[in-house]
Amino acid sequence: MICSIITGTGHYLPNKIIKNDHFLKYEFYDKRGKIDQSNEEIIKKFQDITEIKERRYIDRGLLNSDIATIAAKKALYNSKIYKEKIDYIISAHNYGDIHPLSFQSNIMPSISARVKNKLKIKNRRCKPYDMIFGCPGWIEGMILADQLLRSKYAKNILITSSETLSKVIDPHDRNAMIFSDGAGAVVLSAIDIKNEKNGIIYHDSQCDNNEEFNYLTNGPSLNPNYKKSLINIRMNGRRIYEYALTKVPNMLKNILDKAGIHLNDIKKIIIHQANAKMDYAIIKRLLRLYNYSSLNKEFISKIMPMTIQKFGNSSVATVPTLLDLILKGKMSPHKINPGDTILMASLGAGMNVNGMIYRFPKKIIK
Repeated sequence: MICSIITGTGHYLPNKIIKNDHFLKYEFYDKRGKIDQSNEEIIKKFQDITEIKERRYIDRGLLNSDIATIAAKKALYNSKIYKEKIDYIISAHNYGDIHPLSFQSNIMPSISARVKNKLKIKNRRCKPYDMIFGCPGWIEGMILADQLLRSKYAKNILITSSETLSKVIDPHDRNAMIFSDGAGAVVLSAIDIKNEKNGIIYHDSQCDNNEEFNYLTNGPSLNPNYKKSLINIRMNGRRIYEYALTKVPNMLKNILDKAGIHLNDIKKIIIHQANAKMDYAIIKRLLRLYNYSSLNKEFISKIMPMTIQKFGNSSVATVPTLLDLILKGKMSPHKINPGDTILMASLGAGMNVNGMIYRFPKKIIK
C-alpha cells in the first residue's frame, strides 16, 4: 500500500521579537477615521481576544523565498533525502517576495522556482508549483502532494510554506497586530507500508468564493494620508469569525466520519493559528458535535497546542511550524508518538477551508 509519509520537517522563526508595546505609538484608524481611544485600551482589548503578546518579523534584508529555503533545508536534512531526489516543490504563500523599498509583490519567477534555485537543485525533472490558497495553502499543498504520490507521479515532494506579512500590513489598522512572519516545510514521501494505513488518511477542502470572497482582501490604508503601499491586508474579522464557526467544525466532523475515525482517536488537533478566541470556539463546537461534556479551556489546551501567543499569525506557516515544534520536542508537554493520529485544519482568504487526518507510522517496513 502506497502511503504518503512525512519523512522530514523544518521551520524558520525570525529572531526579531515584536511585543505589543511596539504599537503604543501607532495611530489607529477605522472606516470612520481616527479611533478615539487610547492605544493602551486598544492593545489590551486586542490581547484579551487574540491572546497574542508578541510576534516575529523578518530582518529587512530577507525575502519570503529566503525563509522558505531555510525551512526547506532543515526539512531535507531531517528527512535524510538527497535534494536531487525531490520530484516536486510545492510552495504555499500569498504575496511572494515583497520588495523592501517599493513594497511591490513579486511572484515571477515563482516562489517554488526561487526555492529550487536557492537550494541549488539541478534535477530538471523537479517541478516547482506555487500554491496560492490563502492561509490553508500548506495543507492544500500536502493534499496535492498526496495525490501525486499515490498516482506514482512522484516519490518525494518538498512542501514549503512561508509568509512575510509584516511587509503588507497597514500600520493604521488594529488588525496589523495579528500578523507575523515565518516559514515551515515538510518532505512527503511515497512509502509502501505493509498491512497498515498510515500517513495522510483522509482530507477535504471547501471553497466559498461568492460574498465570502471579500472577507479577506487587499486595499489602501485606513488612513487616507498613508501612501507607502497600496498592498495592505484588509480583514473583516467579524465575518471571518462567523464563517469559521459555521463551516470548520462541521467540515472536520465530516472528514472524521468519512475516514471512519472518532474524535476520541485523535491525539492532537493542529489548527491554523489565526486568533485564539476563534480557535477555541471552533474546537468547542467540534467537541459539542460529539456531545463532549468537558468543554473547559484546560481540556481543550491538552488536545489543541497553540503558538499564536508568542508567534502571532504567519498565515500558511502556522500549521507546519507548530507540527515541527511538537515533533522536535519544543512544545512540552505536547508530544506526538509513533502510531498517533492527528487532525490538521485551516481557513483563510477565498474563503477556503480544509482539513487532513494524518497517522504517524509505528514502524516503516518498505
